[in-house]
Amino acid sequence: MIDDLICELAGGLAAERDDEELKNIYNKHSGSDFDAEKAAVTEGMKSMLEDVLGVDIGDDFDMSSPEELLSRAQAHMHEQQTQHQAEWQAQEDRRAKRKKTAKQIARETQQLAEEQQTSQTIREVYRKLASSLHPDREPDPQERDRKTALMQRVNQAYDQKNLLLLLVLQLELEHIDQTTINNMAAGRLKHYNKILKEQLSELEEEIFHIEDTFKAQFGVPLFAEISPKTIMRNLAADIVGLQLAIRELQDDLLVFQDIKKLKAWLKAMRRQQKTDYLDCPF
Repeated sequence: MIDDLICELAGGLAAERDDEELKNIYNKHSGSDFDAEKAAVTEGMKSMLEDVLGVDIGDDFDMSSPEELLSRAQAHMHEQQTQHQAEWQAQEDRRAKRKKTAKQIARETQQLAEEQQTSQTIREVYRKLASSLHPDREPDPQERDRKTALMQRVNQAYDQKNLLLLLVLQLELEHIDQTTINNMAAGRLKHYNKILKEQLSELEEEIFHIEDTFKAQFGVPLFAEISPKTIMRNLAADIVGLQLAIRELQDDLLVFQDIKKLKAWLKAMRRQQKTDYLDCPF
């Protein structure tokens, strides 16, 4: 039992630190070789990755280094993606050379017109804001600083083609009120809504990817809903769990310092193992 405990602790530390002394301790109490076991795990990872990727990663790398293996696999994946992208681009180029149908031409013409209209709409809003916020025309230093800061936000929104932010700035500056909206042409409102819906879709997709990355990084279940409240609650629970684990380790260290307490602890563990074995359904 002590051998198993030592192997578990020494093996975990040796994997993190690559310490020869820890490896020797592991080898002594496990009856095996740490580096050989690590190489076997790496070989298993290599076989699995080759099956999944459908490529031969090769043997000309350090078998004791899972990091190099993963780097090699990522390089193969990148090579495959590059090849697929080149094939897709070649296919698109061939498709582009074909004679387009009247429907395709009409659709592309409409799409180009909508893009030009979107660009013109954003440019019009930008010009109105820039005209009223130009810092050089403001004699008051404090107001000039305020307009400079606002103008920076306007320029940033324009560079990003962000109509939503430009409209928000118009609201802040009271350039838009209900009367203005009521007098706005239906076609212009419809166009605004179309652009804003596209921006909303892009923002929702960005949020989705950020949440997925966060879940993967911190071990949150894939389909779990996350919010600042739930994350802080989970963090608090993790902190409590770690504090309890540290306390248990500290208690174990005190037990190991006293041979009598250590023997009593081993007897208790042995009795627990027997109880678990008897209670096992098989």
